[in-house]
Amino acid sequence: MSAIASDPFAETDDVVVAGPAGQLAHRSAVEHLERLAPKLWSVGDKAWCVVGNGLSNQSFVEGPEGLIAFDSGESVEEMAEALALVRTATEAPIAAVVYTHFHYVGGTTAALAEARDPEAVPIIGHAGIVGNLARQAGEVNPKARRGLIHQFGIRLPDDGPDGLLHAGLGLTFRHGRHAPFTNGFVPPSVTFDEPTRMTIAGLDAHLIPAPSDADDSIHIWLPELGIAVDNICWPTLFNVFAIRGEEYRDPRILLRGLDGLRSFGADHLLGTHGPPISGAETVDAALLDSRDAIQFLWDQTVRGMNKGWSTDRIAAEVSLPPRFDRSYVTQRFYGVVEHHVRQIHNGLVGWFDEDAANLFRLAPADRAARLVDGFGGAEVVRTAIDEALADPCAGDDLRWALELSSWLVPDPSAGEPADRHRQAAVLRRMAQRTTAANIRNWCLTRALELEGTLDLRNLRSHRLGRREAATLGTGALGVLRVMLDPEASADADLHVAAVVDGERVGLHVRGGVAVPTDGDGADVTVTLGADDAAAWWSTAEPTLADLVSAGRAIVEGDAAGLGFFPSWFDHPAL
Repeated sequence: MSAIASDPFAETDDVVVAGPAGQLAHRSAVEHLERLAPKLWSVGDKAWCVVGNGLSNQSFVEGPEGLIAFDSGESVEEMAEALALVRTATEAPIAAVVYTHFHYVGGTTAALAEARDPEAVPIIGHAGIVGNLARQAGEVNPKARRGLIHQFGIRLPDDGPDGLLHAGLGLTFRHGRHAPFTNGFVPPSVTFDEPTRMTIAGLDAHLIPAPSDADDSIHIWLPELGIAVDNICWPTLFNVFAIRGEEYRDPRILLRGLDGLRSFGADHLLGTHGPPISGAETVDAALLDSRDAIQFLWDQTVRGMNKGWSTDRIAAEVSLPPRFDRSYVTQRFYGVVEHHVRQIHNGLVGWFDEDAANLFRLAPADRAARLVDGFGGAEVVRTAIDEALADPCAGDDLRWALELSSWLVPDPSAGEPADRHRQAAVLRRMAQRTTAANIRNWCLTRALELEGTLDLRNLRSHRLGRREAATLGTGALGVLRVMLDPEASADADLHVAAVVDGERVGLHVRGGVAVPTDGDGADVTVTLGADDAAAWWSTAEPTLADLVSAGRAIVEGDAAGLGFFPSWFDHPAL
């Protein structure tokens, strides 16, 4: 079994090399940089793919009526750079924009600026895109933002041993040269949620929903050119589990998508990430390996479940066989196998794995204290961690050292400073030995936080910033329910309504629960404009009292009860 296909951490330090900016990382992770290098790829005679411009590619296909742009990156600046590159190959005007899914749609206005008639350019995408964008700003916003920072190494330095190497799917989440990252998203003007056939820029196009890391992902098949565009065959093993935290990505659905993609018999594959693939046999081989690896993980996880294995045992037993070493599309340059199989188990049957020890766990602090005492005390635990770190062939001892360190440091702000540094040392060693970008970035980000050089405390509370509140509109009032303090609101019973530019919405706080309503029959109603509502629900200035005093908000009904309303939530501003 190869080092990549089996254990996620190399057995010895001799695989650790320096990247181009002095980053210490696994040799294979450094070699992966070549696939993500900035380049304009020519694909056949009528297509181009910009790689290395951000986390995603921007691809272009020329039809009789002009260029089709597939995705638009994270920002107007990113898309403008991609367009400048493609202009070295063709001067055809932008005739259409197609979104493969909702992740990379922020630079569309830059594309429209290069159309003969921007208002006539169709923006084509799945019907779920707008809703998915709004969801990102909602209830799990702090977790999502924290997850992005960890997974993509957004706060890592640019160089040095802890420097960001790459993000697995692309060089980085966002290039600094694209600041200030202007949002140029334009909602789709043509939407669908079933297989659809249409003419785009004079080309016959088949658009097929194919959920992958987003439920609004699609395949695009252009039979006249033999080109398929997809968001499912990546330059790495597909990420069934995202360490940043995401909804379940069901392998059964992924397999249907990959089989459908294979059925096209494409000569060229333009992916959302990584270099394009050309040659019908080469394309099919990559798709075959990608789908078989996913099926292997599914089948073997289910096999272990049926045998009664715990998730820990399944994670230890299941590894990709050597067959999958032949293609980079099945290597672990992004996530790792043992996390994927855990996610498959949880997605299918939930967290309980029939391990009796997991049925009723002790509270974490109590369990850690008992383990330390049983081990012989904190000093004995520290010695065991240090011995594992001193061994250049630590291998599995790194896992043991990490568990031991968690007894002393259950979260980044807990434990003695020396113990936080000790845990950081374990994580840094793991980061240097893994091939997976997500793991390297996560471990280094947590290490820097433990050492006090990175402060992420503001991402461990739900602040619902003004921009997020404005994006959510009246839905922001409902998001407050996940900030409700059950003890502070145990005796509360108040129905609050807001009328925002004529739209009515409500929240009924009663006995430790906040229930979104339509606002009818409310005890108190606040009438105000959209901008002021976003300020009220997100920031301390101006307060609702300020808005009332300025005549920008009107309160009708139980104003006294409304005075208690802010104290029931753990939103810092309220």
